Amino acid sequence: MTPPVPLQLPTNDEALGWVEARTADGLARAREVVAGLKSAEGLEPLDVLRRWDEVSLVLSNVGALASLLSNVHPVEAVRTASEQAEIEVDKLLTELKQDRALYEVFAAADGTGLDPVAGRLLDKTLEDFRRAGVDRDDATRARLAEINERLTALDQEFSRNIRDDVRCVRVAPERLAGLPQDWLDEHPVDEDGLVAVSTDYPDTVPARMFVHDAEVRADLAQAFLGQGWPQNDALLKEMFDLRHELAGLVGYDDWASYDAAVKMIGSGPAIPEFIDRIAEAAEKPMRRDLEVLLARLQRDVPEAEALDATNSSYYEELVRKEQHDVDSQLVRTYFPFESVRQGLLEVTGRLFGLRYDPVPDATTWHEDVAVYDVHRLEDADGAGEGELIGRIYLDLFPREGKYKHAAQFTIAGGVGGRQLPEGALVCNFNRGLMEHDHVVTLFHEFGHLVHHVLGGQAPYTRFSGVATEWDFVEAPSQMLEEWAWDADILQSFARNAAGEPIPADLVERMRAADDFGKGIQARQQMFYASMSYWFHTERPADLTAKTVELQERYSPFHYLDGTHMFASFGHLGGYSSAYYTYMWSLVIAKDLFSAFDPDDLFDAQVAGRYRDRVLAPGGTKDAADLVADFLGRPYTFDAYAAWLAR
Repeated sequence: MTPPVPLQLPTNDEALGWVEARTADGLARAREVVAGLKSAEGLEPLDVLRRWDEVSLVLSNVGALASLLSNVHPVEAVRTASEQAEIEVDKLLTELKQDRALYEVFAAADGTGLDPVAGRLLDKTLEDFRRAGVDRDDATRARLAEINERLTALDQEFSRNIRDDVRCVRVAPERLAGLPQDWLDEHPVDEDGLVAVSTDYPDTVPARMFVHDAEVRADLAQAFLGQGWPQNDALLKEMFDLRHELAGLVGYDDWASYDAAVKMIGSGPAIPEFIDRIAEAAEKPMRRDLEVLLARLQRDVPEAEALDATNSSYYEELVRKEQHDVDSQLVRTYFPFESVRQGLLEVTGRLFGLRYDPVPDATTWHEDVAVYDVHRLEDADGAGEGELIGRIYLDLFPREGKYKHAAQFTIAGGVGGRQLPEGALVCNFNRGLMEHDHVVTLFHEFGHLVHHVLGGQAPYTRFSGVATEWDFVEAPSQMLEEWAWDADILQSFARNAAGEPIPADLVERMRAADDFGKGIQARQQMFYASMSYWFHTERPADLTAKTVELQERYSPFHYLDGTHMFASFGHLGGYSSAYYTYMWSLVIAKDLFSAFDPDDLFDAQVAGRYRDRVLAPGGTKDAADLVADFLGRPYTFDAYAAWLAR
């Protein structure tokens, strides 16, 4: 069998026609295979599953790449065509999963003799059909199809509004005192003698951390928390209503219950219980750290009674600098972007037994994108030296029309022996020096990419890569963040302009400073999770009022008048009611990390067992079983609780 090779992407001049042709051909091929599947007689259950997997692979190839290009391609017409491709794929998937004749093919398949993974695929496929409403009447199925199509369009418009709504605050350069000199050098004054500070992360994050002028920070906070408003308000309300209607039509009380049924948490009502459990655990450390922050604020503003989004980042940074002797502007001098990127590749390569070979002649959608072929160095049996197992694309700098946050996108889902896994990391970092928080983010997001590649050797598309329960997906990436906090590891690539490695004692102080505020961060995450859940279950008429209510209940910081942060909270699209998953995953991540020796994070035996038992299986097992296979026991809350309390 000829080994699979990477996909050849089109040039930007060819991209529009290529996307349109790829979409048409993919949809036609899927329909052809489905027609043959329904008309064939006497197929063995395994043959049924293999043909269905061909449909899944074809549609995944169209939809996944369309999702990426709609978020990153510099040509608007290509982004629009890609959005339409996503709609067409989702429409066909809904049609197929509501096809009773097709469903009967799977319902008639006897799974008795199937191997465990094939049997799992049959069970999951039947579940997918039922959740799509295949057993409902014609009118209900038609309505479900309408809802799904509209939800895809709403999600795209919601994301587009966030992506395109970049706002700026223009101020006199002297009012930006406190910012690093390299940042100032990259932001010259305009013809009016002012400097534009945008709401893109490389601008607004350092500005809100370092600018001494409180009015500038307040203006930036207002601009940042106003993105997507007012246009996304009505879109979100329609989205919540349609999701609720869809859930009811297939027999669930609400969207959160429908969504949670296929996650580790199991049920919708378990979500607020989990949120409150975390909020309670974080209460004491949050109060402790808030007192420190407020005391520091009151040294500058004696009449201040509380912190909000205009001053929280600034005073957290001051406390870290003054009380923990950590100056973020000094820290960032050890993290030039190019060194960090190379260090990331070396660290993960050593940890997981991989080699990343640059592919300088690969066609990409933008000149900033770096491409690497991923090779497996050696497996447990000493075989596989140099085997090509995937390709990755790193698109890490901001630009107009590009996705504004940080995420891993699939280009191609891997299927063992048939198709290489390919993925893209899409982020928005500085080209020069990086804040350490951004280094941690890069390690986190790269964790998804490694999971996608290592898990992309699965036998079926349905289980490829990160295709585990959605509330487990973040755990491997959150655990990989630990490697961005180890002094020995950081010293291997974190060097200043003089070539000096970052001092170990500075890293230890950074750790102590990072521990400061973790209760605050946990409560802020529970605020976001509560919005995600209650917006979907209550569907409030006034989203701003509900935001204020939930912020006062869960967040450590008071609501900032005139803001509407939910309008740019992109996770209300993809994560819907399940933003709790970030913290659920963190609980598991802390338990996973407890198996590693902090003094030897490259221990080959532990790292290899983690790679082979958690990452490589993809979605072929339940996430709880993957974790138990690695830890030798079920996961617990203990490691997280101990970390939060210390």
